[in-house]
Amino acid sequence: MSKPIFILNGPNLNLLGTREPEIYGHTSLADLKSMCEARAANLDLEIFFEQSNSEAQIIDWIHEAINGADGIIINPAAFTHTSLAILDALKNVKCPIIELHISNPHTREAFRHHSYVTFAATGMIAGLGVNGYVLAIDAMADLLAAD
Repeated sequence: MSKPIFILNGPNLNLLGTREPEIYGHTSLADLKSMCEARAANLDLEIFFEQSNSEAQIIDWIHEAINGADGIIINPAAFTHTSLAILDALKNVKCPIIELHISNPHTREAFRHHSYVTFAATGMIAGLGVNGYVLAIDAMADLLAAD
């Protein structure tokens, strides 16, 4: 039996739909979760979709994924640029990891151009809005089918 794909979302993504809609759009986190569940169901995949403003909680979910997930899709949000702890946790994961960003960090402030998560990621999707999540699920399905 296959394991779920963990879709982990970092700080302030609970404010999707109202936070800087010119950057992040008008889709709420609940709507985004529904989009992901629908896409995963079409691909016969199960997902575990969570968001936290706590770095420790995200690390705990990554630890759960070590033995409990077939893949991780992670939008670490601001932790992208600051968290060696999330990087260290991800380095223990043997399944594919897709780093995801709703905006393109490379077109924003210079401090957003660096990602610690990239060092552990199999690949990255950025700048395609919330549709990047659907693309990440498709990409994860392809990566898992190739194994």
